[in-house]
Amino acid sequence: MDKDARCNFVEQLSWDAVARRIQDGAAAILPIGAGAKQHGFHLPMNTDRIQAEWLAGQIAGQTDALIWPTLNYGYYPAFVEYAGSVSLSAGAFEAMVGGIAAAILQFGASPLFVLDTGISTRAPVDRALAQLNAGDVRHLLIHAGPRYRRAVAELTEQHHGSHADELETSLMLALAPQLVNLPRAEASPPVKHEQPGPLSPFDPSSPNYSRSGSYGDPTLATRAKGEVLLAAMVDDLREEVMNFLAARPAGSIRHGAGR
Repeated sequence: MDKDARCNFVEQLSWDAVARRIQDGAAAILPIGAGAKQHGFHLPMNTDRIQAEWLAGQIAGQTDALIWPTLNYGYYPAFVEYAGSVSLSAGAFEAMVGGIAAAILQFGASPLFVLDTGISTRAPVDRALAQLNAGDVRHLLIHAGPRYRRAVAELTEQHHGSHADELETSLMLALAPQLVNLPRAEASPPVKHEQPGPLSPFDPSSPNYSRSGSYGDPTLATRAKGEVLLAAMVDDLREEVMNFLAARPAGSIRHGAGR
């Protein structure tokens, strides 16, 4: 088997190798994971991208799907006060997702799984994919599966959180421990609202103040928690993908650009 045939990442393949894989019936994965989004003092700004690409690889390993390059800019308005964090408008992000998804499907790679590591990205992605054939696309939310939610309920010690917190830091300790600077982890102050507005590092009187950028308590993170959470997440995603593939009618995979 040649090198191209073993690779699932489109960016590492020649165009004719991509064409052969599509002709053979390959599904597609489009990961969404920020490359320029603050994740506290203790995690790198490409934390979402690291998770997105690793998870895409896990799915592709079971389905032999092709993985398109990660969308590493998106709609992340909650973090723009932190240096380096870039957010597109919701409309621009929605248009980008829709255009890329339509182009992938046009080549015949179907179905397309859009693997989304974000929260604020969910609504724009849903709107973009609603313009396409529902049988050709699936929006995968990495935190939504039942196994993951059970694991969260069993393991969580923090009182609140959703960003660069106990859970996300634990995941990164399992995925890429060399990139986690745990001694710099800093919990966010107690908050009055379950879902805060845009976080701010500058105004201690703000209900959304977080000096570090964390929302939650990353000091409670452990690699053992991360391994349990990660396994649950992968099992959820694999099950959702396999169920979606199994539910598609026979002959639904179409090839060529004339879709």
